[in-house]
Amino acid sequence: MTKVPRHILERLREDIAFRRIDSGIRLLESHRHLIDSCGPGQENGVVFLAHLAQWVDTGFDQPELIKNLLLRFPQSFRTTLPVRDFAHLQMAEGFVALLDQKNHEAIRHFEMVLSIQAENHDEELITSANLWIGLCYRRQGRYHDALGYVIKARTLATKLKYPKLVAVLQVLEGWIAFQEGNSSEAGKILGKAEAGLLKTDDYIARGNINSIYGRIARRNGNYDQAIRRFEIAIKEYQKRDQQHRNIARCLVNIGLVERLLALQLQEKLDGDTIRDRTEAKGVTPDTELYQQRERQRLKGLRKMAFQHLADARTIYRRHRDYRGTGNVQVNLGYLWLDVGKLDVAASEGAVAYKLASKRSDSVLKARARILQSAVECAKYEEQIEEEGTEVSTPAQCCRLACEYASEAVRAADDTQNRRLKTKASIALGSALYIGGDFGGAERCCDQASELLEPSNYDYVWRELQILRAKLRKMGGIESRLRAWSQGEVGKKTFKQVSEEFASIVIPKVWQREGHKISRVATRLSVSPKKVRRILRTQQTPYYVE
Repeated sequence: MTKVPRHILERLREDIAFRRIDSGIRLLESHRHLIDSCGPGQENGVVFLAHLAQWVDTGFDQPELIKNLLLRFPQSFRTTLPVRDFAHLQMAEGFVALLDQKNHEAIRHFEMVLSIQAENHDEELITSANLWIGLCYRRQGRYHDALGYVIKARTLATKLKYPKLVAVLQVLEGWIAFQEGNSSEAGKILGKAEAGLLKTDDYIARGNINSIYGRIARRNGNYDQAIRRFEIAIKEYQKRDQQHRNIARCLVNIGLVERLLALQLQEKLDGDTIRDRTEAKGVTPDTELYQQRERQRLKGLRKMAFQHLADARTIYRRHRDYRGTGNVQVNLGYLWLDVGKLDVAASEGAVAYKLASKRSDSVLKARARILQSAVECAKYEEQIEEEGTEVSTPAQCCRLACEYASEAVRAADDTQNRRLKTKASIALGSALYIGGDFGGAERCCDQASELLEPSNYDYVWRELQILRAKLRKMGGIESRLRAWSQGEVGKKTFKQVSEEFASIVIPKVWQREGHKISRVATRLSVSPKKVRRILRTQQTPYYVE
């Protein structure tokens, strides 16, 4: 019968506590025979298996190692285990569930460890169980719940005098602070973690720090800095594994930044075109050359975004990571939406929602439904341009947009993710707006404003302001009509008053006439071109994080 020497277990325990990752991996590689013989007949084998789970989490071997070793421990054997060994086996089983993203199942295993070890006072095992429960809750978007367990783990790690492990836990604390909207506090916590891990070879934790810094920079609109941070994170992850799962996450984030840059550039080009038309300027050779260069840059940004997402999907599929794959689909959907490929965007959203439904993943469900609602809103607006060619009627698009957005709100409410709830509320407000329920849309705006961090002025905030501006415009209709009836036109010319009146009347008539531009033109004796021009003012850009 083989035996795992106690000094090996002690070395593994100390190396992971002090983040001597290469040292621990070399030790395990030099004792492969102990891994190969791990099973019910091995003395200290169950404790060794729990240690292996922690080392796989830091980059040793592959997750399948723990799954395969667990198969060697039959149920009959488990019922006869001493309490200490049973707790370690629960840690290994919980870790496998964690890797499979079965969060509820994983939490049950780790909670059992906590209940058992509360009497045995194994503080190291309790620290690990609290950490992994925190990771499960974080993945579910339950940040308040996650933080409680992370703080418990950090308190125990401090008591055990494991400063490097404390730094690892601070990375998770910093992430939660960021998700709670406190980027300043997150930066302070991450600064401490970065200093604590600077001289270690825990490349995964160091990569995570840079990844979070990248998210903070992106939220602040510092897109170049965000991309630099994500690239640094990728280099850290690659030191441990060229195909590490977290590399895919950074690639998705880079793709999103490239999409946001493309949206900014598209808006600028559209603005320049409108200004030139309004001011009746001729297009000079220099202007034309500049616009050609910017259009090529726009095309390049979107091409890179598509490529980064494709690379991320390859890595996620290799790891069978459904959440990561689903997030790729959502981001691809928004890219297709940007270029007007609405059917493709809808298909990407449907795939993401199907993945979320299989695992009852509220976070991914909400993201997928927000995308699907945005697509339906875009289809509704597209009827302005292509009368008579629509597959869905405007009424159907409006109904689906509201249904998808309402489901997104319900899914987001199952989490503690304020930002996700904000975006779901804005999505519902946008859907209600195109349906003419301006009061409902206003209530959604109020809810989003309460959730959105006051210091946050990124693209989500901007989307909320666009919706509010539309509602203010509609809310002022009655007062304007009253003023005009009294001859109060201010400094406006009759032409300007007529144009404003047309912007009020035409959308209403369009709805009454079954969303048919030709009927509106005939009913009001105006040109179809003017009807389309007025209706285009209803369009709204869509963003995602």
